[in-house]
Amino acid sequence: MDGANDSVVTEFVLVGLSVSWEMNIVLFCFFSLFFVGIVLGNLFIVFTVIFDPHLHSPMYFLLANLSLLDLGLSATAMIYDLFHEHKAISFLGCLIQILFIHIFGGTEMVLLISMAFDRYVAICKPLHYLTIMNPKMCVFLLVGSWFIGLIHALTQLAFVVNLPFCGPNEIDSFYCDLPRFIRLACAETYKLQFMVTANSGFISMGTFFLLIISYIYILATVQKHSSNGLSKALSTLSAHITVVVLFFIPSIFVYVWPFPTMPVDKFLFILDFVITPVLNPSIYTFRNKEMKVAMRRLISQLGSSRNILLIPLRLTVCLLPKLTTI
Repeated sequence: MDGANDSVVTEFVLVGLSVSWEMNIVLFCFFSLFFVGIVLGNLFIVFTVIFDPHLHSPMYFLLANLSLLDLGLSATAMIYDLFHEHKAISFLGCLIQILFIHIFGGTEMVLLISMAFDRYVAICKPLHYLTIMNPKMCVFLLVGSWFIGLIHALTQLAFVVNLPFCGPNEIDSFYCDLPRFIRLACAETYKLQFMVTANSGFISMGTFFLLIISYIYILATVQKHSSNGLSKALSTLSAHITVVVLFFIPSIFVYVWPFPTMPVDKFLFILDFVITPVLNPSIYTFRNKEMKVAMRRLISQLGSSRNILLIPLRLTVCLLPKLTTI
């Protein structure tokens, strides 16, 4: 972090999505409403998976972790913009935000591959599902996702941590956007921009095409063995495909698009930080009868409970043993 101490610029000002005061009020209400939905929706999924023994399976284990990643990604990007009237963030705070956004984002990309693998085994190898997707495999997939996401984020941070900043300090976004952050540096950053783009572009494009190919392969395999099962498989995978498309569009546009950063970029990332985290609970619950039944059971249990304050204690007691049994 020595580069931060030598820099003239000690903080950055986040311009946000609009300079209009009236529009900022509207956006604040919009983001606040959606942020509450993100927190409640994703935490409800996590609690339902933990407390309901009928959901202790690999698919729901991965789904609960996806909800936690969505919550972390949205909170990291939005919470500073929501709760600070003066949108100034310190140099160190900006680096930390970049780090966690790329950790959560990179981990989620790899976790989506793990979820696609889970669906492949469930649809194409149903008799071997529990043997292949055993607890050790689930933990391996989760740890592998976090490890790759961490390596990706640390690599990005290593590129920019020692950059000198001595000029403009306004970032035209509502969070510390890495491409815009680099362009403020008082140095030649063409090669650095290329390396950052190559890093994020590779993981975004590589993961996206790998997921699309896996979905096509699953559908082709199902159609080959049973034409009647194609519609069921397509219905099951449609939720995954929707999430993948919404999640990867901003990253691909920003990190693969050959032209300089444009104002539309910051609006595209609303898909990642706001829309997708809100839609995930809806996509994975309203289309899943087992999850809906489990949620009704949890609501009825909470309604009949005499002391709702015991919920955090129950969560702490049940979290580790129940996840290990999946």
